[in-house]
Amino acid sequence: MELLIDIPNIQIQDAFEDRSGHYILTVVSTEKGTHCHKCGKRIDKANGHGEFIELRHLDILGKQVHLRIRLPRYQCDCDGQPTTTQQPGWFTRRSSFTKAFEAYLLLSCVNSTIADVAIKAKVSYELVKGVVDRNIDKSVDWDSIKELDLIGIDEIAIKKGHQDFVAIVTGRSDDEIQVLGVLKDRSKQTVKEFFSSIPKRLRISVRYVCSDMYDGFINAAKEVFGKKIRIVADRFHVAKLYREGLENLRKKELRRLHRELSTVDYKKLKGAMWALRKKEADLTDEEKAILEKLFEYSPRLKQAHLFRNQLTAIFDKHITRAQAKHLLNGWAARVKRSEVRCFDSFVKTLMARKDEISNYFLERHTSGFVEGLNNKIKVIKRRCYGILNAGHLFQRIYLDLFGYRLYA
Repeated sequence: MELLIDIPNIQIQDAFEDRSGHYILTVVSTEKGTHCHKCGKRIDKANGHGEFIELRHLDILGKQVHLRIRLPRYQCDCDGQPTTTQQPGWFTRRSSFTKAFEAYLLLSCVNSTIADVAIKAKVSYELVKGVVDRNIDKSVDWDSIKELDLIGIDEIAIKKGHQDFVAIVTGRSDDEIQVLGVLKDRSKQTVKEFFSSIPKRLRISVRYVCSDMYDGFINAAKEVFGKKIRIVADRFHVAKLYREGLENLRKKELRRLHRELSTVDYKKLKGAMWALRKKEADLTDEEKAILEKLFEYSPRLKQAHLFRNQLTAIFDKHITRAQAKHLLNGWAARVKRSEVRCFDSFVKTLMARKDEISNYFLERHTSGFVEGLNNKIKVIKRRCYGILNAGHLFQRIYLDLFGYRLYA
């Protein structure tokens, strides 16, 4: 049984199954000593035991496990000779659960509500809510952060298909990445309030803010940080925008060709979607043949594909910001002179946000470090469905919590 419950420094004294089919285990701590709550000194002079407490632990074979323990007390020789009850590391004082069971409850909250988790685990709603509140901070410990060289901000939709977003603010300094906040929405005012809450000593250390081209993010950053910082339009969001232009034209042209070509000829274009999305160097001979056939039927698609590749090549170049601006202007001019209209919307964005887009070439910063966290942070998306709807706003999420305790 001790192997099954997997808790260090305890020994089972008694075990039985009660009328409800629950395992009740009486355990004792084999750890010796504790730290005095008054002076902090390590003490090992025994002074009896506290009252029995009962803690819910992980189930075994589908049956609830409850641990009963009387924690040892120790006396210190400091002023007043105070006594201190030992506090093992496997549960939190005044909690009804072991830390292992709390981690299980947090994991269960993914894609579920607190109420659902409480029902499935057969515990009260208030106890589950308490676990969530204890394990997720609601404010930023700014004192633990020395400086912020780079801030990234991104958004995640809480529910698929709904215009309901939370904003993720992440900081990076000396290659150390930290989630700073999960904001209740992506409005300019909410983002501005969060940026303004950053202590002045940290605000003046910020040199770059990486974002997509959403006005709310960009304008909030400009108003709070001023002209001394560079707003960098994230390269991957920029790429998504101009690639969407090619995607839209591809869909339109394939629908036309489906109507105009015979079934046999149209089948020869199977795989064109993936071939169009690939880099030229990654294409197989078969995919090159598919594209060659497709471009025979659609010269406009061939031209659009060329424009996309030219723009990607510009971003791949290690050039100065001034050189990048010159090349981007030339690319936009060629697109405007052509008969290809699928990039018109992107060209307008490029002209309006040329400074933010070209700032990428200063130090080639991106919000890739934010995107890299999104595989973890997207847990928030699933959690928000259940937990944020219950009225919780998490303004600080620890990476070790998401990286291990929630879904390891």
